Amino acid sequence: MEKKLSFTDQALNQINKITVGEDKKYFRITVQGGGCSGFKYSFGFDKKPNSDDIIFDKAIIDKSSLEIIAGSSVDFKKEMIGESFVIKNPKATTSCGCGLSFSI
Repeated sequence: MEKKLSFTDQALNQINKITVGEDKKYFRITVQGGGCSGFKYSFGFDKKPNSDDIIFDKAIIDKSSLEIIAGSSVDFKKEMIGESFVIKNPKATTSCGCGLSFSI
């Protein structure tokens, strides 16, 4: 499978800042069923990648999740209401106001 996920400089910088220590060696991106619009993005940490993970430097994503968000860009936004990772998914036909839930 081709690695079809890109990261902005802001996202890479933030991932490098928050993946410090043994418990937070990798930043995990997952797509799960549920949320307001059918799928939702989930972010977390892992000590090591699983056998089905695709590694993007210090970020990891499982193959099933990558198939759903292939072609997407991961960004990190700092706004007055807070900071968050944002995925710009060209396959998403709708998304909810929180920005974490989408449908394809």
